[in-house]
Amino acid sequence: MKNSVKKNYIYNLIYQILLIILPLITAPYISRVLGAENIGIYSYTTSISAYFILFGSLGVNLYAQREIAFHQSDKKENSKTFLEIVILRTITMLISIAIFCITFVASGEYSYFYKILIVELIAQCLDISWFFSGLEEFKKTVSRNLIIKCISVVSIFLLVKTPEDLDMYFWIYVLSTIIGNISLWFYLPKYLDKVKVRELNIIKHLKPMLVMFIPEIAIQVYTILDKTMIGAIWEDKSEVGFYQQSERIVKLLLTVITSLGTVLLPRIASCFANNKKKEVFEYLKKSFNFVYILAFPMILGIIAVADKFVPLFFGPGYDKVIILMSVISPIILFIGMSNVIGRQYLLPSKRQKQYTTSVILGAVVNLIMNSCLIWKYGAIGASIGTVVAEFSVTLAQIIFVRKDFNIKKILKLSINYIVSSAIMFMVCKLVGLIPVRNLLSIILQVGIGGIVYILLLVSLKDNFTFEILEQLKEKMAKTLNDDKKI
Repeated sequence: MKNSVKKNYIYNLIYQILLIILPLITAPYISRVLGAENIGIYSYTTSISAYFILFGSLGVNLYAQREIAFHQSDKKENSKTFLEIVILRTITMLISIAIFCITFVASGEYSYFYKILIVELIAQCLDISWFFSGLEEFKKTVSRNLIIKCISVVSIFLLVKTPEDLDMYFWIYVLSTIIGNISLWFYLPKYLDKVKVRELNIIKHLKPMLVMFIPEIAIQVYTILDKTMIGAIWEDKSEVGFYQQSERIVKLLLTVITSLGTVLLPRIASCFANNKKKEVFEYLKKSFNFVYILAFPMILGIIAVADKFVPLFFGPGYDKVIILMSVISPIILFIGMSNVIGRQYLLPSKRQKQYTTSVILGAVVNLIMNSCLIWKYGAIGASIGTVVAEFSVTLAQIIFVRKDFNIKKILKLSINYIVSSAIMFMVCKLVGLIPVRNLLSIILQVGIGGIVYILLLVSLKDNFTFEILEQLKEKMAKTLNDDKKI
């Protein structure tokens, strides 16, 4: 029996937040110990290795997850697909590793760090999280990696003590990645059957993977290129560090929204395969509501508390992160919406060309904006470029699906959340004027702001809010009844 979407969402949300939240636990410590320049070096070099991971992986994750999802009930077919994709990606990753060694590892200013990052590239050959995502077995990826990630956090506090320990920070990162990927292999025997070598057809996956690979390249352009261009253009690598820290905070909040898309992609793909279109549109409507109810308060909440959060969290010398967080925060809405349209609808319905076109447009816009703005404005210019690029992706996808959905009706779903978030923002700013320490001020702003936001939605009689509250009420009642039985 399939796990419910709600449970899978929670498992995937935990895993995705885990990948970001654990580094955030160490961020206040690392930002003070290593400093902005070393963080910039780390961000710049890992952005370079990310390109080789991208080209070596050939966009396998989305394609493989979808293929496994299409054959969830066919164990033999999934076993065959799994082996074919693993072999193909191992070959392409080895080629990518060889090129990486020749171009960056052999010589250069940061060649020592690039040598360490070879382990990261090898780890990608062993990444099979896509297999369990396709089967909607998100609990597996969460439970196994939780221990490893926690160990890496403890290791950072124990082993990274001075700015000279930057190499140790790299080692902890790559070793936790490869051990985490290896750990998932122990679950495989339960899900795979034996497959004869002569039955394998590796080449058949190459073309569809390349089709999916094009949008992956475009996506990476405006998620990695920012840091690469800042690092290449600005001699002071602190600028990359400022951008990295602001992006990390915003993407942590974004993870709460995009995790739903990861869960629903295989579920919606299965619905399409079984011609259950009515269910597809019900999922999508709830997804839009989910994006709106979280995105608007998150964006305005970041802007409201950034001036107190940044010096408290990162320490002195990171004032620029305040404005960067505020500038880049709208991507929470735009990526959330494009996640619904692109990953939850266009990809499961096999409309890759339209999805590809939208992300290529975003990449081109991002490249142009970066080229014009980074030279003069540095990280602020990159932030503006990212926001404009994400908006262009969302707008293009809305145009592509305008005949499939009632766009005006979908956009109208956001009105209650916009109004409530705007009032919440004003309340947060007023609370922020109270002369107390930053930590207490942030707690008051977030707490009072959140209560005001919920009360406003209730007063506006927002259907989605009542649906959530009703579900919470039912769960609480069930929990109380279970306690009474005990």
